[in-house]
Amino acid sequence: MTAEAIGEIELPPHDRAFLGHPKGLGYLALVEGCERFSYYSMQTLLVLYMVNYLLVPEKIAKVIGLSWLQQNWYGGLEGQPLSSAIFGDYTSLVYLMPIFGGIAADRWLGRRAALVAGGAIMALGHFLMAFESSFILALLALIVGVGLFKGNIASQVGELYRPGDLRRAMAFQIFYIAINVSVIVAPLISGTLGEKVGWHWGFGAAGVVMVAGLLLYLAASPWLPADNRPARGAARPKAEFQAGDGLRVLAVVLLVPVMAIALLTNQEIFNAYLVWADQQFQLTFFGETLPTSWMITIDAAFSFSTLVGVAAFWKWRAEKTGTEPDELGKMIIGSAFSVIGGLCLVIAAATQGDGKIGLFWPLMFHLFNSLGFSHLLPVSLALFSRLAPRAINATVIGIYYLAFFAANKTVGIIGGWYSSMDTVQFWLLHVASAAVGLVAFTGFRMFLAPRLMAES
Repeated sequence: MTAEAIGEIELPPHDRAFLGHPKGLGYLALVEGCERFSYYSMQTLLVLYMVNYLLVPEKIAKVIGLSWLQQNWYGGLEGQPLSSAIFGDYTSLVYLMPIFGGIAADRWLGRRAALVAGGAIMALGHFLMAFESSFILALLALIVGVGLFKGNIASQVGELYRPGDLRRAMAFQIFYIAINVSVIVAPLISGTLGEKVGWHWGFGAAGVVMVAGLLLYLAASPWLPADNRPARGAARPKAEFQAGDGLRVLAVVLLVPVMAIALLTNQEIFNAYLVWADQQFQLTFFGETLPTSWMITIDAAFSFSTLVGVAAFWKWRAEKTGTEPDELGKMIIGSAFSVIGGLCLVIAAATQGDGKIGLFWPLMFHLFNSLGFSHLLPVSLALFSRLAPRAINATVIGIYYLAFFAANKTVGIIGGWYSSMDTVQFWLLHVASAAVGLVAFTGFRMFLAPRLMAES
């Protein structure tokens, strides 16, 4: 359907009620913001909590199942390598489960029921973090909850728009802006509570905000896309694939490992990078030591600013010249910025000397990495939404998160090398991963994109 044809269709009154977008986008962005606040509260605190508090022999013994996992799954790892491995498994599984959540929504539950169940299970997981003995149970609840929640909210964003509506890519950028506001606020609230007051206060705050997001989603029902669950007693319609859907699925499968490699540096921020910052960064000012978790707020503030700036720039460019890069073109630009950001960490490590690392080069890293993020993450989600066959829309969005599964699993392994590997070489490895993404996205755009982008 062409843009001109869309303009001839009478749109519902709320279709442009939120910044020129459907009202439902505003609600979904707020709900996702609450969920991401809870998730990034956990992501910010988890490694610091394990390294500085939980992973000592007398406490490990109190956690149900952790001693067994340490010896039989993690090969006797201790301290920072053990925390990195647990973090990698947790965050990778968080991004694996949306595939099953998407399948459950497409085939049985419908998106809404799956999302509500996921939000409730996530809230339970955060509250279980208040008890040391239930640490593993809490992680499992969070993994299952995010799996049911994550893909099923992102797929609803795409469903707000008719085929060919050029607002879709901007909608996902707005969606990511809401996420980044939450990532800014989460370390300031949950991170400060966790590091300065008590770890369990930080985790508890995450649970409270998750409950608020769940209630907001329930209130938003009138402005959301129709659910994909059939009415009681109705026959379940069979999924109908269209011509060209096979090539679309192939493209999605090929993009997943490339995305995983390109994401390594960004995902390392929550793992070994935080440990490095806690040990080596100059965070004391006027006699007051800032919480290490505030580095995540700095990163999120840069990400928020660059998301807004990049969206405004490309809108201005499109209005001025009538053209702007397609999704893959922007992802190539993003990968180049990621390479530059990784090099800033290499310079910081190489020039450290005997003292603490000043914040100039880390800040430059966050700036360039955020410019890369702004061109890569929301745009890639829009690309997957564009390529996804309608018959398996939620499932394909779940497959998108396989890239994060692979990236976080790899980060869990590589992050464990931080304690024994030369720091300069450690960050050069991450620069190389961003360069691989740059080359692969360029090749994809040259050889596969012309046909796929013309058909979608």
